[in-house]
Amino acid sequence: CYPTLAMIAANTDSLKMGPGIMNTFTDTPAAIASFMCTLNEISDGRAVLGIGPGDLSTLPKLAIAGEKPVARLKEGITQIRRLCAGEEIKKTGAMEFFDYDGAKLTGVQLPGKKGIPVYVGAQGPKMLELAGEVGDGSLINASNPKDFEIAIPLIKKAEEAAGKKGHDVGAYTAVSIDKNEKKAKNAAKIVAAFIAAGSPPPLLQRHGLDLGNVAKIKDALARFDFKAVGGLVGDKEIEAFTIAGTPDVVQQKCEDLMKAGVTQVIFGSPLGPDMTNSIRLLGKII
Repeated sequence: CYPTLAMIAANTDSLKMGPGIMNTFTDTPAAIASFMCTLNEISDGRAVLGIGPGDLSTLPKLAIAGEKPVARLKEGITQIRRLCAGEEIKKTGAMEFFDYDGAKLTGVQLPGKKGIPVYVGAQGPKMLELAGEVGDGSLINASNPKDFEIAIPLIKKAEEAAGKKGHDVGAYTAVSIDKNEKKAKNAAKIVAAFIAAGSPPPLLQRHGLDLGNVAKIKDALARFDFKAVGGLVGDKEIEAFTIAGTPDVVQQKCEDLMKAGVTQVIFGSPLGPDMTNSIRLLGKII
């Protein structure tokens, strides 16, 4: 994402930008801080950091254990903020994962007292609580108000306990928009399938999904049988995990999210059957 964000910074003058999202398993806090300060410098203060625990199903494939993701991320965010503030971090013995000894950022313009906003990618209860405790905002991978009815109270409670306010709740949605509703839904099927396959049973039950059918979807994905996946994913899965439909439908669903307490809607993949046309349609809604 580094080259892409640098190009965005070079060719815009007001758009905020950042990775969505990094993690402290595949990247170190020192490397993340260095990159974010560089991005913030070349964009004249428009950088925003999206950071999360990492995909715990992918990490083992990279020979990474993925242990203690919440504690690791909390520690990582602490060190990133200290480095971005210009501190020279001394070893204390209090850090389990990133007990730096003499680390300090040099050769880059620091963001100053305001710092760089940190948005925490969160889904589970512990990560949602961490987002409220340490994040300026959260990026919640969900597209349905039902999920935010569960998530937002956890964030707000942790935010209040930390003596903070003004947390920005971002809905990291899977959107598919087209003037033809059927085309929009068809384009959303593969994304809905992957989300359903990776979701725990309580989440599937919250949306009234058939656990047996989801197991079949997971099996078809494992075989790379996308034709079978298309036949297994129905309106229930699409409704639960995506925002798919005509511009009017998409706009109404975004408004429903805002009513549920979301303060920012992020449009994520697949966007639609024709990406360029879909971006134009989304631009009209915004």
